[in-house]
Amino acid sequence: MKKILLLICFYSQLPAAKCQPSSYWQQQVNYTIDVSLNHADKSLDGHVKMQYYNNSPDTLYFIWFHLWPNAYKNDKTAFSDQLLENGRTDFYFSNNERRGYINRIDFKVNGITSKTADHPQQQDIIKLILPSALSPKTSINIETAFHVKLPDNFSRSGHIKESFQITQWYPKPAVYDKKGWHEMPYLDQGEFYSEFGNYDVSISLDKKFVVAATGVLKEEKDGEGSKTLHFQQDSVHDFAWFADKDFLVGHDTLQLASKIIDVYAYYHRSSEPLWKNAINYIKSAIKTKSNWVGEYPYKTVSVVESPSKSDGGMEYPTVTLVATPSNEKELDFLIYHEVGHNWFYGILASNERAHPWMDEGMNTYYDNRYSLQQYGNTDPGAIAANSSFIKNRMPDNLLHTLLQTVTAIKKDQPIETPSEKFNLINYNLVAYTKTGEWMKLLETELGLATFDNLMHEYYNRWQFKHPYPEDFKSLAEEVSGKNLDHIFGLLNTKGSLQKPVKKDIRVAAFFSMKNTDNHNYIFIAPAIGYNFYDKFMIGALLHNYTLPLTKFQFLITPLYATGSKKINGLGRMSYSWYPGSKGQKAEISIAASKFTADDFTDSTNSKNYLQFNKIVPSIKYVFANKDPKSTVRKFIQWKTILINETSLMFTRDTTRQIDVITYPVNHRYLNQLQFVIENYRKLYPYNATLQAEQGDGFLRFNFTGNYYFNYAHSGGLDLRFFAGKFIYTGDQTYLTQFQTDQYHLNMTGPKGYEDYTYSNYFVGRNEFEKFSSQQIMIRDGGFKVRTDYLSNKIGKTDNWLTALNFTTTIPKEINPLELIPVNIIRLKVFVDVGTYAEAWKKDAATGRFLYDAGLQLSLFNNLVTIYAPLLYSKVYKDYIKSTITEKRFVRNISFSIDLQQISLKRLFPQSPF
Repeated sequence: MKKILLLICFYSQLPAAKCQPSSYWQQQVNYTIDVSLNHADKSLDGHVKMQYYNNSPDTLYFIWFHLWPNAYKNDKTAFSDQLLENGRTDFYFSNNERRGYINRIDFKVNGITSKTADHPQQQDIIKLILPSALSPKTSINIETAFHVKLPDNFSRSGHIKESFQITQWYPKPAVYDKKGWHEMPYLDQGEFYSEFGNYDVSISLDKKFVVAATGVLKEEKDGEGSKTLHFQQDSVHDFAWFADKDFLVGHDTLQLASKIIDVYAYYHRSSEPLWKNAINYIKSAIKTKSNWVGEYPYKTVSVVESPSKSDGGMEYPTVTLVATPSNEKELDFLIYHEVGHNWFYGILASNERAHPWMDEGMNTYYDNRYSLQQYGNTDPGAIAANSSFIKNRMPDNLLHTLLQTVTAIKKDQPIETPSEKFNLINYNLVAYTKTGEWMKLLETELGLATFDNLMHEYYNRWQFKHPYPEDFKSLAEEVSGKNLDHIFGLLNTKGSLQKPVKKDIRVAAFFSMKNTDNHNYIFIAPAIGYNFYDKFMIGALLHNYTLPLTKFQFLITPLYATGSKKINGLGRMSYSWYPGSKGQKAEISIAASKFTADDFTDSTNSKNYLQFNKIVPSIKYVFANKDPKSTVRKFIQWKTILINETSLMFTRDTTRQIDVITYPVNHRYLNQLQFVIENYRKLYPYNATLQAEQGDGFLRFNFTGNYYFNYAHSGGLDLRFFAGKFIYTGDQTYLTQFQTDQYHLNMTGPKGYEDYTYSNYFVGRNEFEKFSSQQIMIRDGGFKVRTDYLSNKIGKTDNWLTALNFTTTIPKEINPLELIPVNIIRLKVFVDVGTYAEAWKKDAATGRFLYDAGLQLSLFNNLVTIYAPLLYSKVYKDYIKSTITEKRFVRNISFSIDLQQISLKRLFPQSPF
């Protein structure tokens, strides 16, 4: 009889399910929790009692429990691994003081102390072994004390100074449903799946704190310097609360069809002007969602301002956290989005870890619908745009354009992908944006009236339950009377949801991403350039670069040089295609450029400009990654570099006994094959290039590898390794040595005339005096000490050479540049060690190993770097003493300009471009 009464009580707490399949069942867990916040040491002490109802047809011998505060325990958790994978090192390098955990767990089941077992992989999951089997349609009482050390708020839970965000904080049973156990580690990307139940929670804390929490505040008891708040809420699957001494509270009521609810906004005093209409925004969210999906079932709704300004928002039953954006329209959008999760995360509690689209994507559809209704646009970024110049060139929905870009290059993933399997970009663009568009496609297929009827029925039938994708599909077909295999099949496929349309050609200024689904743009913009010989160059930039990326791309930049009075410029055309389904890419291209490389003033005071031009056809293949989350990029590339150079020749006319100066044009070529692998992940990034080159009379092979070792607090050590070999394909003579000099291997950084492919930008490519002559390239041996004052550079070889280069940041405590508020200059220490073939010969002019060391200033993330050698081998000391008579320190300083540092992959390792 007790069991029968218990079952009647349980079912009376759940809303009636219309046409619910008789085979459906779900577990229930009711909680009574007493917890106290120790704000001084940032910890919780609590005790939880659970009534666990086994409504399944199975006998249970254990229950998996989530101890999610242990995700913050150390750097060996799934949470820590995912943060690193997504480019964050803040938690990985945090100390124990900033981390968190849960302990003092002592489970009792029906009063019997029970054993636990660790999860084989995850530290934040534990198995409670039941002292006796839990039969179907029976229940047990589980209780335990617990202690939580709250971490810094790395992800949703913890504290930011004296502001507390208490989420995923208590021991919680994993879901057991028709597909089995769903024990899962805590993740930052990927949300939750929990059992429904009734919560009775008492929170004790310092009375100065204002608290926002799940559910209804039933009672508040004051003590000496403290208070206890008693909250209750039925039919929810989680409980979260937030405590802050600085909260202001806005409150009003809202009349819905069947009841009046309380609406609260908790925000900080400094944000009061921006939050003045927050209550109205919350009401709009509740009213529209209640109308479009189903009436809000709870008695209260709260929105809480996050102390962080950069974490967007996070939803919990009846309460949501929202970061304050830059303007009210964005705040309206954020509130609508986060409050809207009450429906698709809170009430329709699907397994969001496995099927994130059922919450994030469905919610996005209604975000778009609301935004279109309120502001005539579906993109919150476009809503907030203030500059007409930018606004007129931005797409109506930037996220749609980015989605189309990723789709076009076959780097997207299916909508039906688990949260943790998405890469960071696709999680946002596919789980949210593409699913929102898929829902719009479903609306179009069914018609708005039928679609709204479907969503009302979905809400009524599955509220407070755990629907799966197949449940939604079955209901959609039932309501519409249609076979929807073709629509729902799109959930499991890649590619665009839209059929391509024929585009016209449109000319525009600067750039535009407006209506790129309908237009192929050609853009015109002003262009400017500079070098020592051409001086300032002005001209035009003609290109078609936009988003989504087109298969055929071109860029042409004619420039008039104010110094040389020449027409210079550069250009590139390429065609790309994607032969597989995983993003592998093939590209053929041709590039060309023309500039002045040197000048010469003859005896008549006439300046003659020595120009070069090059044409570079190439083919490149980028390999696909098996794992879409991988930040590794591998490609192989072939180039043929065809170069014409105007040179300077002096001859003697013996008949007239005069010197003759001529300017012949020399022609040369270089075939280059390289294999590159790079991984610009945030922790220990690396890249390596294996290169083979062939020119007239020689072969050149080299390997360059870079590996960065992150330090725990900040900065790191950059290790570079180089090994090269030069081979003559014909006889080695003085003439062939002279003719191939610029291709030889350098221990010191090569100068402009040794940039034999004209690939690097040099201010004064062939200068040998003053500031511009001090520019080098970090290539080959990469030494920074200068040995270019005489014709024979130290360490230059036509045989073999190898070197190691070390660059380390300086600790903040002794780095004077830390006083500069803007972090655009970094002071580092460099050390170079190398050897080469001639050093191993008998009676060699140098020691077998050379070295130099000194300080460097890195500007704009190594875009420009200045080197000051302080220590170096004796052969360098002797060279400097014999060649530099004054200002030795200053004249030995060198610098490099590395435009190759400008790379989207370096800034965003998971970028698909």
